Amino acid sequence: MRGQPARLAALAGPVYVELLSGVIASVIGTLWVAGLGGTAVAAVTLAGTVENLLLGLVLVVSSGTSVRLSHTLGAGDHDEAARTTRAAWHLCLVGSLALAVPGFLLRDRLAAAFLDGEAAARAAEYLTVAFPAFALFFAQRVADELFKGTGDTRTPMRMALLSNALLLVFDPLLILGPGPLPALGVTGAALALAASRAVALAVTLRRRSRVRPWTGGAVRGVGAAALRIVRAGAPLGLDFTARMAVGTAQLGLVAGFGMAAVAGYGIGYRLLLVVTMAFYAVRQAAAIRAAHLTGAGRDETLHSLRRATVRLAALLGAGAAALSALLAAPLTSLFTDDPEVAAQSVGFLRMAAFYLLPYALVVALGGVHQAMGAGRPLVLSVLLGLGVQLAASAGSAGPLGVNGVWLGQAVGAVTQLALLLVLTRRRPVPATVRRARTLRPVE
Repeated sequence: MRGQPARLAALAGPVYVELLSGVIASVIGTLWVAGLGGTAVAAVTLAGTVENLLLGLVLVVSSGTSVRLSHTLGAGDHDEAARTTRAAWHLCLVGSLALAVPGFLLRDRLAAAFLDGEAAARAAEYLTVAFPAFALFFAQRVADELFKGTGDTRTPMRMALLSNALLLVFDPLLILGPGPLPALGVTGAALALAASRAVALAVTLRRRSRVRPWTGGAVRGVGAAALRIVRAGAPLGLDFTARMAVGTAQLGLVAGFGMAAVAGYGIGYRLLLVVTMAFYAVRQAAAIRAAHLTGAGRDETLHSLRRATVRLAALLGAGAAALSALLAAPLTSLFTDDPEVAAQSVGFLRMAAFYLLPYALVVALGGVHQAMGAGRPLVLSVLLGLGVQLAASAGSAGPLGVNGVWLGQAVGAVTQLALLLVLTRRRPVPATVRRARTLRPVE
């Protein structure tokens, strides 16, 4: 039991650095684009939103890959590990074509559906590069998850740091065009992102070719392995997509209280990403570890892992809540001196202290239950809880103003946690664990 928190932290630490580096690089990239004017910012923002929507589908394959690979390696089934690897790349190819080709062909219509005039034209220019380059993004996620499935979270972290460091160099060169270089503007931002991802993917694949933790020549059953990947990754994909949809609806509620409320929410939300990324890092670590233990048939260790996950998530959630409440004002002052915007950001961060703890527990425990095959109760608790959140936010916004929207978040997070605990309280030991336990002794 003493070793479980240490193992979780060792796996989650690099994942957190990986996630946080992407957030920081995105913010800095936006600052470079901001120098081109509001239309450029709007264009890049739309493109980022589109990628986030597609990310839900990518997560089905990527998270399913790490869970299934960790499970098969825990079971000592190297042939199945080989099938899982092949299936992941097949899904990557099919998914990239299915998403990138229609997106490229419909890029002008997509941009015009959300933006007008010059902003729509700039968005179409960005998407002209971004959609073909989407395959790089998909492939990098799959390659990263193949490393994570073996318990290696440091290599994906290093590749993320490499990619984001390159982006910080390429952005000013391609966007602004200093010296003899042409200023490509929004198109340059898309090219910079594609180039940084291409270099990182090339390095990742080179490292991947040198690391063969198993040997397996099995070529049959790849289709079945692909279905198992999709089933394993579907809970996280649905979770992410549902949260994105509710977040968009919540932004619509906030917009009803004026631009200061939207701006304050934007600042507060970005500040919270620094702590909420830690929750998702724990989730990934817990899923990898739980999948390995499930494959190995070590059900008693699974229970201790769940307790360790709860403790670590509770510590992170409580710490995040305390920081959000106590440092709301000084942190906000780093981003704005507008008193109205600052008041909205501070109000949001202080209300966030009420939902960060249950949110951390829901996110982290989701990784354990996803890996153990409890996808249905996990998805059900999230969907119902988010529905309660929307209803509570809309109902409270009238009498309480924008604070009612933030209160709805807390109600939704508590509801999700309560439902998850109830629906998984008496869940039996997974069948895969029972079968594995009959085949090998518990270590």
